[in-house]
Amino acid sequence: MKRLACLLCASLAALTAHAEFDASRVWVNAGFYSAHFDSHKGLRNANPGIGIEHRIDDTWSATAGRFRNSNNANSNYVGAYYQPWTWAGVKLGVVAGAFNGYPNAYEGGWFPALIPTASLEGQHWGLNVALVPPLQNRLYGAVSFQLKFRFQSGH
Repeated sequence: MKRLACLLCASLAALTAHAEFDASRVWVNAGFYSAHFDSHKGLRNANPGIGIEHRIDDTWSATAGRFRNSNNANSNYVGAYYQPWTWAGVKLGVVAGAFNGYPNAYEGGWFPALIPTASLEGQHWGLNVALVPPLQNRLYGAVSFQLKFRFQSGH
C-alpha cells in the first residue's frame, strides 16, 4: 500500500510540476463495478479500491489506483485517458495504461491495456464507463463503471 501511495503522490506531483495546482481537476474514486460478459464464471463484480484521476485539460487525464479485481486479487493501475470527442456531453476516447494482479494474465505481473471509455462529469460527481475486452484465458471482458467525486468544481 505504501508503494501505491508513493505512486499516486509522484504522479500528481509530476502532473502539477509545471502548473499551479487546481483541486477542481482532481477526481477520487472507490474502485469499479464490473458487469462481466461471462457472468456464469463466479467473478467478483464489485471491485472496491481507491484511485485518483487528474484532468490535465479537456482531452487528457492521468489516473492511478488500486482495487480488488474480478479474480479477488489486488490490482494496481496507472494510465492516461485520451478523450478527444464529446457527444451529448459525454467525453469519448480510450484509456491507455498498465495493470497488474490478475493471476491468469502474465503471472500477475504488469501488462499494457488500451480500453475504450466514456466519461460524464458534473460539478461534483462523474462516471467513467469502460469496455474491457476479454483476453482469452487471461482476463474476462466486462463493462466497467467507475463513480468518481471531486471536492471542488471548476465552475
